[in-house]
Amino acid sequence: MTAPILSLKELVVRFGGLVALNGFSMDVAPGSIHALIGPNGAGKSTVFNAISHFYATSAGEIFFEGRPITSVRPHQLARLGIARTFQNIELCAQLTVLDNVLIGMMSRIPGYFYFGPGTARKGVERGAIREAERVLEEGGLDQYRDVPAGDLDFGHQKRLDLLRAVACKPRLLLLDEPAAGLRNREIAALDHMLIDLARRTGVTILLVEHVMQLVMSIADRITVLNQGRRIAEGTPREVRNDPGVIEAYLGKNAHVAG
Repeated sequence: MTAPILSLKELVVRFGGLVALNGFSMDVAPGSIHALIGPNGAGKSTVFNAISHFYATSAGEIFFEGRPITSVRPHQLARLGIARTFQNIELCAQLTVLDNVLIGMMSRIPGYFYFGPGTARKGVERGAIREAERVLEEGGLDQYRDVPAGDLDFGHQKRLDLLRAVACKPRLLLLDEPAAGLRNREIAALDHMLIDLARRTGVTILLVEHVMQLVMSIADRITVLNQGRRIAEGTPREVRNDPGVIEAYLGKNAHVAG
């Protein structure tokens, strides 16, 4: 049996008297697309913030590729091979689309630094720029190469946010609600993009998502979280037919026969 690329063991996260995660455990298989779902306030983003070390854990362990990373500093995670996006887009609006992707490559580009608009490419080798251009081409944003990121529409900004994380060349990519606010055709395009990314690069994707259209289409495995605890885990079909999941989150109309 293949060892998990990410393993969470009995995680506890407290905010004063509030227990946001209560003994939460989960394994993510390498090369898979694994979804984390649940009602609002279930603790999904808390899981991501615990992995990213934005939140301190009160108990439990986090392992990446068999290595304990519970005490690793947040800024070191990218070099270990972990990248993420956030619910709220945080692009450098005045910089071009290309420069935003280059910023995503900072952890592995020697000599790269940024001191304000117009200086982002100073010290960047031409090879790095070509690599960033390939990321844009593969992500369908190459035509916007020199457009300020703030001038893109919302759907394209979401895609750029994802491509900036992809530019880190992570082995584990954490996506926090990548389909939020997207239209149906944009969700369909994201569906194809994530499947292609996983197959082409071998990256493992862990995503938090409320858009079940996307989750049920692309996920190899789904973990369901409610009130800080795991209440179910399995394939999309298994999760859709789990009585506890239907009651807590999906609703009776989500049941699938068979």
